[in-house]
Amino acid sequence: MASESRRIFHLSDIHFGLEDNRALDWVKQEIAEQQPDAVAITGDLTMRARHREFAAATHWINSLDVPVTVEVGNHDMPYFNPIERFLDPYKRFRGMKEKVEKELDLGCLSIVPLKTAVRAQPRLNWSKGWVTEAALEHCLAAIDALPEGKRALVAVHHPLREVGTEGTALTKHGDKALRELAKRPVEAVLSGHVHDAFDILEQTDEGPVRMIGAGTLSKRTRSTPPSFNELEWDGERLSVCVRNLEDVETRDMQIDDVPENAMPPRLPGEPIAPVRQVPRVDPPVH
Repeated sequence: MASESRRIFHLSDIHFGLEDNRALDWVKQEIAEQQPDAVAITGDLTMRARHREFAAATHWINSLDVPVTVEVGNHDMPYFNPIERFLDPYKRFRGMKEKVEKELDLGCLSIVPLKTAVRAQPRLNWSKGWVTEAALEHCLAAIDALPEGKRALVAVHHPLREVGTEGTALTKHGDKALRELAKRPVEAVLSGHVHDAFDILEQTDEGPVRMIGAGTLSKRTRSTPPSFNELEWDGERLSVCVRNLEDVETRDMQIDDVPENAMPPRLPGEPIAPVRQVPRVDPPVH
């Protein structure tokens, strides 16, 4: 098992409704030509969870001829239909329901979902993450059931960081989730939400956890151009290449810390802020 190599494309925050069609056409061509072992899409498929946005997302995702797992983002919960949001929040995923929060067995690796987007929470900002006890238990049970020697990539939407105060934390109970994941054979946690890529080690009382974030494939760019992560597992080490149409180097595409909030999106037509060189900590070697 240790000698197997795998390639995974990690996409996030496509935001159909404000998608970047040039970037999507490029990514789709890359998937068709490179045939990665899997595609992990870590949430925010749509802009406002409208039916037409889900129809476009479903058509594009179902056209990918590779195994796909899809996480649910906060933008994918119904915005304008509170009854549906509370009673049937995944209804609009029905065209790709077999891909939603799907565990993917890649032989030497397994992609395991952990839900962080919830239909409601006891704070005003429902766009932030929340790891429920049930969601964490479901994820940990899947990891604990893996055969000896297999490693997990945990797919979430929100980065698992308790950044900020008790009331404004980016992901509530994210610190607990990270501590539990640190006890297990988790190679990395894959996320989106902040619209910039990152690759950092988060220290916990139980040890470090590698957190890898993908940028956006929408017009809602933050400080870097539209991009996705190409992950390569050689049997011992996971490497990350941030692919983008501007050919910006991976180190320059990755931010050095996870912000408390995804900043408000720029308007279409506004210039992208210059990318910057940032320090990185080399990921651990297992």
